[in-house]
Amino acid sequence: MSSFELIINFFARSNFFTWVIMIWLSVYFIITFGILFSRHLYLTHWLSVEKNSLESMLMGAKNVRDDSILRKCSSVSGTSEKLLNVCKNVAEKNATSGLWMLSIIASTAPFIGLFGTVVSILETFSGLGQSGSASLGVIAPAISEALVATAAGIFVAIPAYSANLFLRRKAYEVIVYVQREVDILLSSTEAKRVS
Repeated sequence: MSSFELIINFFARSNFFTWVIMIWLSVYFIITFGILFSRHLYLTHWLSVEKNSLESMLMGAKNVRDDSILRKCSSVSGTSEKLLNVCKNVAEKNATSGLWMLSIIASTAPFIGLFGTVVSILETFSGLGQSGSASLGVIAPAISEALVATAAGIFVAIPAYSANLFLRRKAYEVIVYVQREVDILLSSTEAKRVS
């Protein structure tokens, strides 16, 4: 029997509750990759912008580039440290938005799968008690089918956890560049005050 036939047979024998669990985990899986791809593209572009802005400041530009997140918080005449810190905090919030969903998916998906397994095993034993046939040939396939929900939960949790770590690292890189730009702006403002 091929893998495709096994999957078809599994869903044909599954009850309503197993379908709900598998659909729930499928939605989690789709959300995980949606967040991963969209946030990766956004953070990669933003990192490029801030990197170019920092490089231009290091080459002698008096202010951040127009496309930098700090543009609204800085001016050539002077910059407030408090205002720059507020803008940096807003940047940090923007960089990490949506990552809470990946944390929830990574932590709950295995439990959802385990819950589906437990309910399927309970139904299997309930059915065996009513039919009276409790041979190993009947119990083993039913339990192995019930464990599919646990495997699906783990299958969803691993990419969600990995995507969360990957995107947090990318957000950290963006914030490091923003912090460097803040430091340069504050040092140039302080140098103007001294002279």
